[in-house]
Amino acid sequence: MSKKDNGASVIFAYLNEKNRPYSAQDVFCNLQKQHGLGKTAVVKAMELLALEGKIKEKIYGKQKIFFADQAQFKDVNEADLKAMDCQISELSAEMQSLTQSCRQLDAELKELNSSLTTDQMVSEIQELKAECSGYGARLEKIKSATNHVTPEEKEKVYKERDVYVKEWKKRKRLASDMINSILEGYPKSKKEFLDEVGVETDEDCKVVFPST
Repeated sequence: MSKKDNGASVIFAYLNEKNRPYSAQDVFCNLQKQHGLGKTAVVKAMELLALEGKIKEKIYGKQKIFFADQAQFKDVNEADLKAMDCQISELSAEMQSLTQSCRQLDAELKELNSSLTTDQMVSEIQELKAECSGYGARLEKIKSATNHVTPEEKEKVYKERDVYVKEWKKRKRLASDMINSILEGYPKSKKEFLDEVGVETDEDCKVVFPST
């Protein structure tokens, strides 16, 4: 496309190919990306083509509509129109079927891409077998050990822990009561008091009572 042509040949061929009415804005939007035509150039080219009689134009209100010269096309009879309508219906149905098939294939492809490959599956199976073997060996070692804790010893440890936890709670409650009594006559906040006397609470050390 030469600069002198200014896109006229492209526009002329496009209107003849589509054979339907377009505004200059429509043609600009449809051809700009592929051919890099500017809007001003499109308007000038279409008006020149219309002036030369190569295309036709009609004015509807404030808008100009351009279309191919119908005299260049042969007449189409009623039978041909019906045949074209049937062909359009058949092609539309075929397109709809193909679109549905494409969607289904896209979904299958997406599922396959998110699945493990055969090599990855083999590798993962080997890793799981090795992991199971390690757990099995560990279990056998535990079963064969002679230093198991008896239920009596376990019960004794839990009872001792309960005693210590109760004592802990008791002392924490006593300390809290004492601090609250002091704070009744203390002019500053509780935090300032604890900082001043150097007391660290369980919360400061992120320590909580063990669950029963």
